[in-house]
Amino acid sequence: MQQLRRNRRLRTNDAIRSLVREHVITPNDFLVPLFVVEGKGIKEEIASMPGYYRYSLDLLVSEVKDLWSLGLKSVLLFVKVPDDLKDNKGTEALNPDGLMQRAIKTVKNTAPEMLVMTDVALDPYSSYGHDGIVEEGYVVNDDTCKVLAAMSLSHAQAGADFVAPSDMMDGRILAIRELLEKENSKNTGIMSYSAKYASAFYGPFRDALDSAPGFGDKKTYQMDFSNRDEAIKETIMDIDEGADIVMVKPGLCYLDLVRDVRDAVDVPVAVYQVSGEYAMLKAAAQKGWLDHDAVMLEQIMAFKRAGAHIIASYFAKDVVKLLS
Repeated sequence: MQQLRRNRRLRTNDAIRSLVREHVITPNDFLVPLFVVEGKGIKEEIASMPGYYRYSLDLLVSEVKDLWSLGLKSVLLFVKVPDDLKDNKGTEALNPDGLMQRAIKTVKNTAPEMLVMTDVALDPYSSYGHDGIVEEGYVVNDDTCKVLAAMSLSHAQAGADFVAPSDMMDGRILAIRELLEKENSKNTGIMSYSAKYASAFYGPFRDALDSAPGFGDKKTYQMDFSNRDEAIKETIMDIDEGADIVMVKPGLCYLDLVRDVRDAVDVPVAVYQVSGEYAMLKAAAQKGWLDHDAVMLEQIMAFKRAGAHIIASYFAKDVVKLLS
C-alpha cells in the first residue's frame, strides 16, 4: 500500500514548523524572581547562581525598568534579612517599613503596572531558618498560620498584587484569605505553593537568602517527593480555601505533577524552575558540556507543554532576549 501520510512534510522548513507549532513562549509566560538586600549601590552576584544577583533598592529600580522594557510584567520578590533582625516569631516580617514592604513600594513606584507577587514564609526572618515558629525542635502549624496571615496583610497594604505563601503549613490559605477579606484587601490575590516538595534542588536559593534550616530539614511540612496523588489533594484544598493560582515546585523533575494539576483544576497553574535547576545548566554550560541557550529553551518549553500557565524562572530575561 502506498504511504499517503508523511508527517515530515510538516517539518520541511522553519516556516512550516513555526506555522504548525503547538506551543509558543512569550514574555507573558514568565514570573521573574528578584532578590533584595539592604544597603545602597549593591548588585551582588550569587556565587551558586552565576549571572543572578541580589539588589539594593536603588539598583532594583534599574532592574525593574529593564524587565518592563523587555515585556516582562510580573515579579516575585524575596528579601535577604540581616541576622540581627531575625527571631523565632518573624517579627520583622510584620514591620510596615521592612525591606519587603519597601521593595514592594519601590517596584510599584518604578513601574506602576508591574504585577508584584511576594514570598510569604518565615524562613528569611527566622533565627532557625525554618518556614514557621519553632517549639521544642518542631515547626508548629497554627501559630505560624496567624503570622503568615498578618505578613500577607502587611504586603497587601504595601501594594502587593498577590501574596505567595511558600511555607506548606496546613490551613494557611484560609487564614490568609479570611484576614485579607476582613481588612478590606479582598482584591489581593493568593498564589499558593500548593505542591511544594522537600527537594535537594533548593540549595542555591538558600545561599541567596541565607535561609538554610539551622537544624534538621523541612520534610515535616514540605511534601515527600515520592508522592503524586497527594499533590492533587493539597492543591484542591488550597483552591477551596481561597487560592487564585496554584504552583508546583520544583519544575523539571515534577512535570508529571504540572500536568496532573493542570488536568485536575480550573485555576491558573504555575511552576517554579528552581535555583538548583538553574545552577546545573549554568555549570554544565560553563564546562562546555551543554549548549546553554538550546537547553534553556527546551526546558522552558517543557514547562509550557506540560501545562503551566505561569513559569517562575531565573532564565526569564535570557529567554526573552534570545527570542527577540
